[in-house]
Amino acid sequence: MDRLDALQLFIRIVEQGSFSRAADMLGMPRASATHAIKELETRLGTRLLERSTRHVRPTLDGQAYYERCVQVLSDLDDAEAAFGHMAANPRGMLRVDMSGSQAARVVLPRIGEFHARYPDIELMLSSGDRLVDLVREGVDVVIRAGVPRDVDLVARKLAEMAQVVCASPDYLKSAGIPRHPDELAAHRAVRFFASNGNTDYPFELAVDGQMRRYDVGGWLSVNDAETYSLAALRGCGLIQVPRFHVEQELADGSLVEVLADWNSPALPVTALYPYRRQLSPRVRMFVEWLVEIYAQRFGGSA
Repeated sequence: MDRLDALQLFIRIVEQGSFSRAADMLGMPRASATHAIKELETRLGTRLLERSTRHVRPTLDGQAYYERCVQVLSDLDDAEAAFGHMAANPRGMLRVDMSGSQAARVVLPRIGEFHARYPDIELMLSSGDRLVDLVREGVDVVIRAGVPRDVDLVARKLAEMAQVVCASPDYLKSAGIPRHPDELAAHRAVRFFASNGNTDYPFELAVDGQMRRYDVGGWLSVNDAETYSLAALRGCGLIQVPRFHVEQELADGSLVEVLADWNSPALPVTALYPYRRQLSPRVRMFVEWLVEIYAQRFGGSA
């Protein structure tokens, strides 16, 4: 087995957590896969994988080698794809990360359209509200809500999402309905914390032509967008959230909008990718498709 085939096999084993599944995906006997990895470990002089009866996972050296392999093969794919018909018909693995709500409510309902358009692109989609390190983790594109702070990444704005302040009828029955933003101090909120531990996410509302921040206390903090909305449904407090997250709940009355006379700031959504991915046809086609579907869903992009 040549070196490139060995790298592809190693990547598959790490991502699948299994010699058998990786071998099946590549159409080779499991014994051949095992032999190839042993040869690779011998050549490198280090153990790459920890094996048990149920799981295969990379060692520390294996994880570092995996990250380099992903980068090397992605760069090779991009170099080949920049020429001829492959630029118009991209192929290969594309690693994408986004929040669960973006995945479930915007991207996945239309992902079949992307596959029909680019059938040779293989997507690996991770979702959550953890901030990934694109370069270290080998991720090609992330979709993030909020103002981007990653100055070393290329940013493509996808949409501006309208936000709403809302709570459950039970919460409003017990705590009262705030009639002015200044009354928020007497209320509870479901608080949100990021993966870095930051919980400084006050409510923001336009008052007298200026955007003002309101710190609202609360007894519950969460770090996931879906849990944030669910906590509000269970009467845990007020939330300020993109309207599309809670459209159905607002329509059926399980959540009630408050302070509608004071506008919440729109929340930007951005696609981010490393500068070295600018020439990648896979990345370019996927980001252009995102611009298209977000414009249709939210009415425009940058």
